[in-house]
Amino acid sequence: MLGRTLRVALVRTASTAAIAVHIGSATMAFAQDTTSPDATEEPAPETDLNTIVVTGIRASLDRSIELKRNNVGVVDGISAEEIGKFPDTNLAESLQRISGVSIDRVNGEGSRVTVRGFGPGYNLVTLNGRTLPTASIASVGQDQNGDFVSGTTRSFDFNNLASEGVNRLEVYKTARAAIPSGGIGAAINIVTRRPLDGDAGFTGSIGAKAAYDEGETFDYDKVTPEVSGIINWANPDDTFGVGLFASYQKRNNAAVSESANDWNITTFGAFSAANSPYVNSATVINNPPASADTYVAIPNDTRYHYSEFQRERINGQLTLQFRPSDVVEITADGTFYQNDASEQRGDQATWYNRPFNEVTFDDNQQVATAIFLDDIISNPKDGGFEQQYRATRDRLWDAGLNAKFTPTDRLTILVDGHYGEAKSSPNNPRGNTSTLFAMAYKGVADQTMTIVDGFPQQGVTFSDNPNGNGNGVLDLPDLGTQVARSVTSRQAQSVGEARVDGIYEMGDDDRVSFGASYRETDMSQSRIDTYNALGDWGVGNIGDIAATAPELIQQFCLTCKFTDYNPAATGVSQVAFRGDATKLFDAFVDNPVVNGFQDNAVREKIWAIYGQFEVNSELGDMPINITGGVRYEHTDSRSTSVTIAPSAIDWTADNDFVQTLDFANGEKVTNVGENSYDHILPALDFSIDFTPDLKGRVSYGKTIARPDFGSLFASQAPGAPNRPTALGGVPGGTLGNPNLVPLASDNFDVSLEWYFAPSSYFSAGFFDKRVKNFVGVGQTTTELFGLRDPSSGADGTRSGDAYNYLSNNGYDLSDVNLFTLTALIDQVGMAAAVQQFQANLVTDPQTGRAALSQAYIDQILAAYDVSADGSDPLYQFQVTQPVNNREGHIYGLEIAGQYFFGDSGFGVSGAYTLVRG
Repeated sequence: MLGRTLRVALVRTASTAAIAVHIGSATMAFAQDTTSPDATEEPAPETDLNTIVVTGIRASLDRSIELKRNNVGVVDGISAEEIGKFPDTNLAESLQRISGVSIDRVNGEGSRVTVRGFGPGYNLVTLNGRTLPTASIASVGQDQNGDFVSGTTRSFDFNNLASEGVNRLEVYKTARAAIPSGGIGAAINIVTRRPLDGDAGFTGSIGAKAAYDEGETFDYDKVTPEVSGIINWANPDDTFGVGLFASYQKRNNAAVSESANDWNITTFGAFSAANSPYVNSATVINNPPASADTYVAIPNDTRYHYSEFQRERINGQLTLQFRPSDVVEITADGTFYQNDASEQRGDQATWYNRPFNEVTFDDNQQVATAIFLDDIISNPKDGGFEQQYRATRDRLWDAGLNAKFTPTDRLTILVDGHYGEAKSSPNNPRGNTSTLFAMAYKGVADQTMTIVDGFPQQGVTFSDNPNGNGNGVLDLPDLGTQVARSVTSRQAQSVGEARVDGIYEMGDDDRVSFGASYRETDMSQSRIDTYNALGDWGVGNIGDIAATAPELIQQFCLTCKFTDYNPAATGVSQVAFRGDATKLFDAFVDNPVVNGFQDNAVREKIWAIYGQFEVNSELGDMPINITGGVRYEHTDSRSTSVTIAPSAIDWTADNDFVQTLDFANGEKVTNVGENSYDHILPALDFSIDFTPDLKGRVSYGKTIARPDFGSLFASQAPGAPNRPTALGGVPGGTLGNPNLVPLASDNFDVSLEWYFAPSSYFSAGFFDKRVKNFVGVGQTTTELFGLRDPSSGADGTRSGDAYNYLSNNGYDLSDVNLFTLTALIDQVGMAAAVQQFQANLVTDPQTGRAALSQAYIDQILAAYDVSADGSDPLYQFQVTQPVNNREGHIYGLEIAGQYFFGDSGFGVSGAYTLVRG
């Protein structure tokens, strides 16, 4: 693990420029009725002309410095003024200005945070000290990996929260006994506004922004709004207050990208062997690796993508405070957000045949990567245009009640409880997370891939005779359907939590803190997949789109969308098609066929108690602070998974396998796993003021982070091989592990802070984390559900007879040849299959070798699937299961500083973080 982060910002506090318009800002108080006989005019408060009152951004920066300087341990934060005045679209972008914090971006906006090298799942996020429920289906904006996703995360997505509604952010980088467990990188507390913290009377502000997206032709509006407002009221006696925050934001944008669907990794010796599916005797290999043991990488395909995005976010917070006396203060609050995100995406894909006519490798001696490919194509093959419509709705609500009692001057009791739910649901017009509709033309007479400056350029020679309208131009009549698929994923999580905390002041700023809490979390996840073969991958129904739904397809130039990279596209490579995948799906699919099912739940019950002391004293003439404590937690967890046992995994094309489920009547298997564990989590902080401006800190603490929910499932799920197993394909599979225990980290910090001028500081810190129980992967080979393998190549099977015939007679052992001959044997028997196979061989003009006619291959792909029978062996699934089997050592350096140039109003701030492991 290695990471570096450097941030520098110029700050001017005298004035602020932003692309925003504040509609109104007012501070209003109820005036006394001067007609009343008791009315008196209060004198204006006296002003001390020798006092300088600092406000605005500089005041908020000062508050952040005070938070850092006066807190126990290593704590950083951002206050409301900073959050509001920087052009942040959400809290993640506010957090990235803190040293040690980096963010993930989705569609150009901050989403999740990484702290000190630990990703989102290893950081705890709380709202006013309460554990937030989380739910997310990471589909929209996830490029090639966004379709077949499940909601299993514990990671909070800050993209859902507007920054304007927050009072401050607190980032606790060292352990604290009073803080709930769950964060190894950091515990991040979001503190909302409270009405009695402000002035009496009405106060409020409304802000409006508008964004204009230039440079693309969208289906969406180019100008999008953002409106937020805060209203606060407190009575003159400061005993009752109401605060309301609301925010609405809409954004549209577009993106273009490139990816490979899959990479084949093998040794060069296996790649270049005589019976390899990648090469034959005529293949030209340029710049081959020096060793047969060197790994080589060959892409299955290359794809260009164009996506149009839309996001609509609503936030709301309501807070009520009642303080009838100095002894009692009661606060009730509710938080709500809803974030709708959608993506309409189109692909332009080129699948590479095997064996290749020519391959060129780069000079990498660890994994030599193909930088040029030229296919052997005997007859025109397919070039694809898949359409995806991804959409999700993330929604959260949380309601809480807090009571603060101060029965004596020394004792404070806090009682707090809340309940919240988060849901991530499918939200496209069909009710899917992702709807996929694949279509293609069958006019690729030759194709190449050339990687230039790291970017793959697709080269295509086009012919639509006989597979099209024969006009020599790629147009709508040349298209045919392939397959239609859908994915419907859901995740929901509820959190109920209650806690009691006590603080006893012993005098001289020494205190003892103690408390207990109970938290119950219920997480549920489900996913249903469908698969309908229309013209299938062989494009068996050319022209059916033009005949059935021509109005649903638009022609455009996808490769023209690239500006920073050069696809070098000409001719047919500048022609692509796009359409609404949900409308295309409905036009061609009457009855979606289920081929994937998940239903999982995890419940956790966590009991905790803690005790903490804080002592302030002196060492010589230097003030010191010692804070220590210990937290004990007991956790019970229960995982429940329901699986529909698949009846078969059929071989449907050369390298395509489809699982068959009887969703309505299939056998449902329920698995349950239970676990229980305890943790004792000590924490100790020491700080010393060497001078009034120079502070040193040393901290030790133990923290834990629980595994991702998906790792805790009790499920078992077979996967299909990526190609025939006889030719090296491996069927995968997964098992959950309800017996996993949390990661546990021993953390050590030392830092030095110099507050050398007003509103200015410099700090440097070193951190070291020793982590146990990292989740790795265990692997076993086993059969599942009695599923049999029709592509094994084993003696006595149909695929075995096909394999032996191809091998013994010198034909290419390619995926296409093996599937075609196996399908023929299945349909007409061995003798007739061989006769048909030989009758459809043609001589490849490039190599002079005999190969099957592409037209005949496509005919077989469209007509036949191969299902397993009793002679086929059981699939041997390489099943992976998460296990606690790794340890890690993460350490690094954080440097941060801020300096204001006198009273000029100008300043500079910066941070540098180095993480190694």
